[in-house]
Amino acid sequence: MLVLLGFAMIAVFMVLIMTKKLTPVLALIIVPTVFGLFAGAGLGIGDMVMDSMKSMTSTAALLMFAIIYFGLMIDVGLFDPLVKFILRKLGNDPAKVVLGTAILAAAVSLDGDGSTTFILTTAAMLPVYLRLKMSPVVLTCVAGLANGTMNILPWGGPTARAATALNLDVNDVFVPMVPSLIVGLIVVLVFAWLLGLQERNRLRTTAPEIWGDVADPSEAFDGGTGRGGSVAAGSGPGSGFGAGRFGFGRNGSTAGKPGTGGGSGVAVLEDPATLVDDHDTAMADTALDPNRSTLRPKLFWFNLGLTVAVMVVLVANIVPLPFVFMVGSAIALLVNFPKVKDQGAQLIAHAPSIVAVVSMVMAAAVLTGVLNGTGMVKAMSEWLVQIIPADMGPFMAIITGLLSIPMTFFMSNDAFYFGVLPVLSETAAHYGVDAVDMARASITGQPFHLQSPLVPAILLLVSLAKVDLGDHHKKVLWRTAVVSVVMLAVGVLTGAIGIG
Repeated sequence: MLVLLGFAMIAVFMVLIMTKKLTPVLALIIVPTVFGLFAGAGLGIGDMVMDSMKSMTSTAALLMFAIIYFGLMIDVGLFDPLVKFILRKLGNDPAKVVLGTAILAAAVSLDGDGSTTFILTTAAMLPVYLRLKMSPVVLTCVAGLANGTMNILPWGGPTARAATALNLDVNDVFVPMVPSLIVGLIVVLVFAWLLGLQERNRLRTTAPEIWGDVADPSEAFDGGTGRGGSVAAGSGPGSGFGAGRFGFGRNGSTAGKPGTGGGSGVAVLEDPATLVDDHDTAMADTALDPNRSTLRPKLFWFNLGLTVAVMVVLVANIVPLPFVFMVGSAIALLVNFPKVKDQGAQLIAHAPSIVAVVSMVMAAAVLTGVLNGTGMVKAMSEWLVQIIPADMGPFMAIITGLLSIPMTFFMSNDAFYFGVLPVLSETAAHYGVDAVDMARASITGQPFHLQSPLVPAILLLVSLAKVDLGDHHKKVLWRTAVVSVVMLAVGVLTGAIGIG
């Protein structure tokens, strides 16, 4: 009964948020409560939830003050130069922007902390997406893919947990999986490029005020020779053969230098420099409005130094992370907004984002509390072990890799690696499958795991990008499943994951 209730609870929860019948916060509270009562929790369900919530308070504090800090840094203009730099380097091609997002997220993920990765990636890239009218869901999808793939790094957590649970050396677990990691990242970059191409094509019709009426989307970004015709926001047939980039003129004029010759065709969009020059007008009334009253250009170097110091302390892990952001936020507010009235206004300005993410973290405590308190997690894992046929024993490592995809999604890494993996590994030992093979296979589900609503970092990502969790899941889940399966397959083909 507990097994059925556990799987049914997860299924109902996912259906409700993906079909938008309930918001994630409400689904996290209502669904586990109903199923917990059916499981016989009774009045004890309150204690289950409170015990789980105690472990969530530090995470909620971290996310709350991280939102305040980086929201403040965006307000005072710390990231404005970075956005302009990215625009110049990536240009105005959505495919390049999305690919750049994946590369940035993967690079920042080297520190092993998902929250830091998502904060920095969103701070740098979200304004670019908004400027080009690209979908923020694409940003969260690509960032989630990259960070989830990089999460198998030894200092990321799961690999160390797997090694600890099975009494193995962490290097013995990770090093043979490097080819899987590399191939996984390649798949992520391919997905990013394809998503970028989809955005490029979508923007042809949904954002003509930026991209204009271009007949062939691919020609709008090639920057090569193009025959004169109608400009992106202009009108009328052009004459002559153009060898330069044509920008979109507000009055139908080109911004490029037409050549000579004859013919007609399509125009190409403005170059990155022109796009950046037009940045001020485009970003009016947005978070990057160049005339916003919160800008503090004279304090740029102070804010940059403070942010670097915060990041160094985060990576060094010498002080609890929530306290780092508490102190950083306090210093930033005091220096940039010395007046008490302005400090209060800044806190109020970021209140919506704070409420959204903190409420979701606390609501997640209901789901985890019911799963653990009623014994659903234990019953589900034991059932999965029992249903594996004996003749599948030699393939226990592969089975474990496949099981890690859904199981780490609806339970914490601690529950899976310390509760389920040892049981699976003990079973596998009877069929000649080594513990190290089981450990390596178990970490391949991490790209999928990182998208779980039980992972605070992903809640932070969708909150900062103002994306619905259900929309994020629709776009990212099947892609992360593909990445996980590919990493598992590469591990088998390279011999890192053996068969008994």
